[in-house]
Amino acid sequence: MGIEIERKFLLAGDGWRDHVERSQHMAQGYLVDAAAIGAGHARSSVRVRLAGDQAWLNIKSATAGIERQEFEYAIAHADGRYMLETLCNGVIEKMRHFVRVEGTLFELDVFEGSNAGLAVAEVELPSVDAPFPHPDWLGREVSQLSRYYNHQLIAYPYSQWSEAERRAEDA
Repeated sequence: MGIEIERKFLLAGDGWRDHVERSQHMAQGYLVDAAAIGAGHARSSVRVRLAGDQAWLNIKSATAGIERQEFEYAIAHADGRYMLETLCNGVIEKMRHFVRVEGTLFELDVFEGSNAGLAVAEVELPSVDAPFPHPDWLGREVSQLSRYYNHQLIAYPYSQWSEAERRAEDA
């Protein structure tokens, strides 16, 4: 069984940009969406992701927090594209930047389309209490806030957030 331990943060500056190792455009959609999860009809999210010429099917337990069950399987790119186009209720697009700090890999997502203006950093850890560096561009932690989960951003994109919701980012 796969376990993902991931913490998510808002970005507090652009100091990371000079340290990007590589970047990759991603598109992803969900076969089981936020409405089904929110209504308690699903115990997992099921995602299709395209990144470059690769595609994956990903299943994550529908639990909030930094530790979740996760399973990921490579699929044919054509199958992934077809699923995104025909089976998903919305697609998220983002540019993912990979930045290493003191040996720790951060994945920084700069969202596009209806989520433009939102940028987050994620770090996967070997344990819930594992230490990791906190560079000055790493802002407030939002790991426990479900509205920052990608499947939620399809259902309620950043462009629809009120000013009060956006200001709450800085709280």
